[in-house]
Amino acid sequence: MKVEVRVQLKAGVLDPQGEAIRRVLGRLGYAEVSSVRVGKLILLEVEGEDQERVHARVEEACRELLANPIIEDFEVRLL
Repeated sequence: MKVEVRVQLKAGVLDPQGEAIRRVLGRLGYAEVSSVRVGKLILLEVEGEDQERVHARVEEACRELLANPIIEDFEVRLL
């Protein structure tokens, strides 16, 4: 089963990489870009037929490794 995990910094957490991209975009002439938040997209292939169990296991993996729950939010989608 294919699973997509999106990880992003929580609102209010400083995003220096996003801010650096926003500044460079401004210098390149994309002044209309007022904010950039950088995250990560993780694609997994997980064995299993029980969608609820797969979702729960991937959420567990997110809390243990794929995301830092203190500063990041994550979203798990079964594809």
